[in-house]
Amino acid sequence: MKTTNTATTVWTGSGKAGEGRFTTRSGVLDGAVISFRKRFEGEKGTNPEEIIAAAHSGCFSMALAVQLEKAGYEARRLETAAKVTLEQQGDGFTITRSDLRLEADVPGIEREEFGQIAEAAKKGCPVSKLLNAEITLEWTLA
Repeated sequence: MKTTNTATTVWTGSGKAGEGRFTTRSGVLDGAVISFRKRFEGEKGTNPEEIIAAAHSGCFSMALAVQLEKAGYEARRLETAAKVTLEQQGDGFTITRSDLRLEADVPGIEREEFGQIAEAAKKGCPVSKLLNAEITLEWTLA
């Protein structure tokens, strides 16, 4: 199985005063605007790290649901928050970490088994594999 997705950004203007607009295959992000002001100065709107956080939380949740299903469980609810950190390093910036926080409701599973499955999903999630950053996972099981 293989899938390919695309996104395009058209940037106009300077680095600090300009802005970029997305176009995506699905159309979901079409017209979304990114800018230096949104990324670093608190202006309302999205930025690349927020989009990566959404991708990571979604990818991990999907990977975990699949791993649980393979182990014979079905989650009632998996709520994953991802906090992606961008830090200045030298003259540039680096995404240094993604901290995942999970609240899970999975009937019939023991804590130890759940922890093992969750860690495997964290490592196996394609977005986790893509990120060259520290990835942490904190979880609670209802």
